[in-house]
Amino acid sequence: MEMTKVYAGKLRAIGYDAAKRLLRIELEDGSALEHANVGASIWHALQNAGAQWSYYRDHIEEEFTARRVSTPSVTGGKNPLDDLFG
Repeated sequence: MEMTKVYAGKLRAIGYDAAKRLLRIELEDGSALEHANVGASIWHALQNAGAQWSYYRDHIEEEFTARRVSTPSVTGGKNPLDDLFG
C-alpha cells in the first residue's frame, strides 16, 4: 500500500488499498491503524479534507473497525535528529 506523508494533527501518513477497502493511518507516535470496509469516497474525502485530522476523527475513527498494526517506536515517533537540528 502506498502511503502519503501528511502533517495534520496527529496524522503522519495515510494510505488506501481499494481492492481490500482498507485505510491505513500512521500517527505521530509511530503507531499505525488499519480501518476495514472503508469506501473509496471516504478515502478521497480524507485526502482532500482541509483538516484531515478532524475529518478522520469525525468520519472514520469511530465509524470503521480498526486494528493496530504497529506499536509506537521507542522514540515515540520523534526523529532522533530533531534534538540536534530542531
